[in-house]
Amino acid sequence: TCAAMASGRGVPWGCCCCRCCCGEREGRSPEELTILGETHEEEDEILPRKDYESLDYDKCINEPYLEVLETLDNKRVRRYEAVKWILVFCIGVCTGLVGLFIDYFVHLFQSLKFQIIGRSVEDCSEGGCLVLSLLEILAFNIGFVFLSSLLVLIEPIAAGSGIPEIKCYLNGVKIPGIVRLRTLVCKAVGVLFCVSGGLFVGKEGPMIHSGAVVGAGLPQFQSITFRKIQFNFPYFRSDRDKRDFVSAGAAAGVAAAFGAPIGGTLFSLEEGSSFWNQALTWKVLFCSMSATFTLNLFRSGIRYGSWGSFQLPGLLNFGEFKCADGDKKCHLWTAVDLAFFIIMGLIGGLLGALFNCLNRRLAKYRMRNVHPKAKFVRVLESLLVAMVTTMVIFIASVTLGECREIPSHTHGNNVTQQPAEEDVNSSIKTFFCRNNTYNDMATLFFNPQETAILQLFHQDGTFSPVTLSIFFVLYFILACWTYGLSVPSGLFVPSLLCGAAYGRLVANILKTYIGMSHIYSGTFALVGAAAFLGGVVRMTISLTVILIESTNEITYGLPIMVTLMVAKWTGDFFNKGIYDLHVALRGVPLLEWETEAEMDKLTASDIMEPNLTYVYPHTRIQSLVSILRTTAHHAYPVVTENRGNEKEFMKGNILISNNIRFKKSSILTRAGEQYKRSQSMKSYPSSELRNVCEELVNTEVTEDREDILQQMLERRHVPYPNLYPDQSPSEDWTMEERFRPLTFHGLIRRSQLVTLLVRGVCYLETHSSSTQPRLSYSEMTEDYPRYPDVHDLDLTLLNPRMIVDITPYMNPCPYTVSPSTHVSQVFNLFRTMGLRHLPVVNAVGEIVGIITRHNLSHDFLLMKLRHHNMTI
Repeated sequence: TCAAMASGRGVPWGCCCCRCCCGEREGRSPEELTILGETHEEEDEILPRKDYESLDYDKCINEPYLEVLETLDNKRVRRYEAVKWILVFCIGVCTGLVGLFIDYFVHLFQSLKFQIIGRSVEDCSEGGCLVLSLLEILAFNIGFVFLSSLLVLIEPIAAGSGIPEIKCYLNGVKIPGIVRLRTLVCKAVGVLFCVSGGLFVGKEGPMIHSGAVVGAGLPQFQSITFRKIQFNFPYFRSDRDKRDFVSAGAAAGVAAAFGAPIGGTLFSLEEGSSFWNQALTWKVLFCSMSATFTLNLFRSGIRYGSWGSFQLPGLLNFGEFKCADGDKKCHLWTAVDLAFFIIMGLIGGLLGALFNCLNRRLAKYRMRNVHPKAKFVRVLESLLVAMVTTMVIFIASVTLGECREIPSHTHGNNVTQQPAEEDVNSSIKTFFCRNNTYNDMATLFFNPQETAILQLFHQDGTFSPVTLSIFFVLYFILACWTYGLSVPSGLFVPSLLCGAAYGRLVANILKTYIGMSHIYSGTFALVGAAAFLGGVVRMTISLTVILIESTNEITYGLPIMVTLMVAKWTGDFFNKGIYDLHVALRGVPLLEWETEAEMDKLTASDIMEPNLTYVYPHTRIQSLVSILRTTAHHAYPVVTENRGNEKEFMKGNILISNNIRFKKSSILTRAGEQYKRSQSMKSYPSSELRNVCEELVNTEVTEDREDILQQMLERRHVPYPNLYPDQSPSEDWTMEERFRPLTFHGLIRRSQLVTLLVRGVCYLETHSSSTQPRLSYSEMTEDYPRYPDVHDLDLTLLNPRMIVDITPYMNPCPYTVSPSTHVSQVFNLFRTMGLRHLPVVNAVGEIVGIITRHNLSHDFLLMKLRHHNMTI
């Protein structure tokens, strides 16, 4: 039996080893178990959880902000918009140049490596020194991967594709270090070494992260990495503006990677941005166009010397899908093929779900056994994967490849497609094959991944079904093992290549064994790529448009869309997309588009946090410092105490909250009373509540029968009372002090309070608050986004008895909800408006709780729904 009980939780300590006795543990949600640090799901493991900070998309309309509004006119507004458009254009151009930098050096390193290795293999195939060729390619790949791993040690957040983190940022979650300049440098340089090192990763995913970093940093005109880079640029000093630019940068990254500006715009919309409007749509699209054409201009000029021809729209170019000249029976696709596409989408969804399941388990293993150890262990793991991948590629190409006849003609004689056609023809590998034949396995493995995709899409020469099957299995396993390493890595290209092999295999089977000679293998390869990629990432709208723009073939719209939908529905039946799984493993409170229908059984009072830490309109410095140093909240309600209403709540030895009575002995914290008060004051007029109180409690009726709500309305026009508490709210307060009703006046952010203290905004007790220094809006936002910390304050420069007037700097009109508001309404308001804090205020203007992002996470709502169902 589990005898030892946890004193603070009422939960057996031995639950981990005695599950049969722990029904309470089994009833807990994954969110609760993660918070408590106990075992998670079916495995004995401890997953990390961080208290992620939310972005604040809502405007703080305080007096400094109103002063700025008063000075605005149409001319200034137009100038502000013009600066926005210029910056959006610059973000697009810079993102395109980052893509050009990555592409140029990847192409340079890979060309050098494959040229040396190819010559060595050709020479050693006759001389019998293949071991020397293997050692050469191992030296190249391990060296490149080692450099990539070192860069991730400098900035760990640069590992992976960055898409889960950017998705969280666009959703309103601030990930530490995700948009720093150092992250961009480590990401861009690391991914070119990683791709050149032969790992099964892509450079397209990190391009999205790189574009987001450019979007976040360029409008700030400052850098924490290079502190001397700082200009006096007063614009865009808020989370609202920064997230808009990050949306534009992420879209530009997609556009540069795939040559798909419309797909990039839809990616920013579909994959996270909780706030969107028409003006932002135009800016994001313009930024995507700028990135696409910047990259296209320079790549075409550098690669082919044709400046201004725009032949290479993105880092990944699918080329033109076209039947061979003279083949009248060939069609890109027919209505009959659509049935096969649906089946391929179904299988692609299953394969994607399997890929995600394996990668999730592998990520958990890394979190338990690799990440807690010394940093060099991560480097060793990357080097191990690089060594195994290199040996598999070499051995498979030498022993498992088949010699196939080189086709005598190629399709696609269109002049505009010469670059892609030349890549397909020149990239055929003849390792160990003679007499006008080529090695099909080596052609796929000993080429850059983008070239291998073109081979599967456009090569007339056949690939053996056995070769395609072996290639798919090996690539599937190694790509799953690679994603999640401590190196910058993308997943788009490996998924496309793996899926293209799967689609080409289906086409070969249909042609060889079923006799469907009319089908076009390139179309099936494209559909297979879409099916597998859709099954892994579960994107629909944006991925459809990205693939259509990459192929430049609108007729593929229906097959791609149908395939992606089927793949997503099939995969969703088993698990989430790969990015959502990694977001969940990090414990990030990501908000979906909407809540489930059954969540409407809950109200704001069920999910709010009732245990509040608050400040007064006029508070002593010692009290503010105490609150800021003993709590980690990012905003505090500004309240006054309804001393005139205390008698409505405190009568004799019984604490009465309107129409509910509780004994004092049963009340342990203010949280319990706040919750009960919210339950009882949902929608009743205060006069009715007072009458109920008088009927329940046999005490003397007060002489003042004036309506409480009317008193509060009258007090709105009275200045805030000067309340100077010598202590912050604490457990030492009496019952009367603890449960005194609190009238809500506004919210003030932690950063604002610290800024006021750092700049000495206060006044003497013997003076009026009008003598307090005033800060302008630019002074309040000067330190954005890294405000000073309260622990860095020099207390010797502060008089603890002086008073801070908070009222000019608080937000007096934040969004609020009543305790009876249903969860779906709370969720839509919070997500759509990009809020960070949502106060819950009852019918008489008293704050009874506050709602943050964590209160709206799916696991938290499930836990509350379970408790709600148990109490019915």
